[in-house]
Amino acid sequence: MTIYMDNAATTKISKNILDEMMKILEIEYGNPSSIYSIAQSSKEKIENSRNKIAKSLKAKPKEIFFTSCGSESDNWAIKGIVNSYKEKGKHIITTKIEHHAVLHTTEFLEELGYDVTYLDVDEYGFINLEQLENSIREDTILISIMFANNEVGTIEPIKEIGKIAKKHNVIFHTDAVQAIGNVDINLLELDVDLMSFSGHKINGPKGIGVLYIKEGIKITPLIHGGAQEREKRSGTENTAYIVAMGMAFEDATKNIQEKNIYVNKLKERLIENLLQINGVYLNGPVENRLAGNVNISIDGIKASELLMFLDMEGICASSASACTAGSLEPSHVLLSMGKGEELSRNCLRLTLNNENTMEEVDKVSTEIKRIVGNLRK
Repeated sequence: MTIYMDNAATTKISKNILDEMMKILEIEYGNPSSIYSIAQSSKEKIENSRNKIAKSLKAKPKEIFFTSCGSESDNWAIKGIVNSYKEKGKHIITTKIEHHAVLHTTEFLEELGYDVTYLDVDEYGFINLEQLENSIREDTILISIMFANNEVGTIEPIKEIGKIAKKHNVIFHTDAVQAIGNVDINLLELDVDLMSFSGHKINGPKGIGVLYIKEGIKITPLIHGGAQEREKRSGTENTAYIVAMGMAFEDATKNIQEKNIYVNKLKERLIENLLQINGVYLNGPVENRLAGNVNISIDGIKASELLMFLDMEGICASSASACTAGSLEPSHVLLSMGKGEELSRNCLRLTLNNENTMEEVDKVSTEIKRIVGNLRK
């Protein structure tokens, strides 16, 4: 039996979404840019999906743009903004704990002559709002700070960050890939200009993402070639995946509080069980943390060995971001939180959702305790 506790890496696609995708792939295969009926039917389904996502976020449909993934959305947001507003300056502010889709993009821009400030975080992964405001300069054109961290689950003070950005007339982008479906996002209450999402984190398929671009924000296209997505993102629309994204968004944003109550109970039980093991440390905060995120470091235990033995027992977990899996480097997030190289390298991330059970939590806890004991012997 497989116990899946790596939902921050990806989620299982919902059966109703998969069924709808297969139907579209087989029957409604028309190119949405064509004029005949099956093509226009595809176009209509795309716009219905756009409307669903906009409604979920309290946004306007014309502010929703489809991409291939969260990484593309991050790249487009950052590269598109700095190109459009380059006359104002070349200064960008981000944090040391961003997903590599952001960090590698800013590093690329540094090679082109942009100046990037990487904000520190405290031992729990939170930025300092005073440091953020003090870092803003006359030539600052963009702030990019993630909504919720993919490794330790820290939920940043996005509302307050947005107020600071607006006060200083700086564009604000946030990577909300981990937040959507876990945090109630109402764009009417947030001063956010751009927001990135990914379908496979919310029981949709891999290969589809969204970028919210607030009306009035100028942005240079990342992909050129056609008039799709109101001439901002070229490429024939992936109708089946776009429909799936709309369905996944709609499902993920329903009854978030009820789901979080259940998942929080699982998380609290798992943390309580694991902290009973000698030499186990919880990484990240207790409050303002994603409901399903548990990240621990264990003294004297190599994460690679622990994960191997867990896999032999049918337990799926990870040591950091799935995008850096297999790397021997310590977690840049934990290093930034001051955890030290050994604990930052040998961390275990377990991420739950509402499909997990208390029985699974207890089973995984027991197996981790047993494996740790054996490894220490």
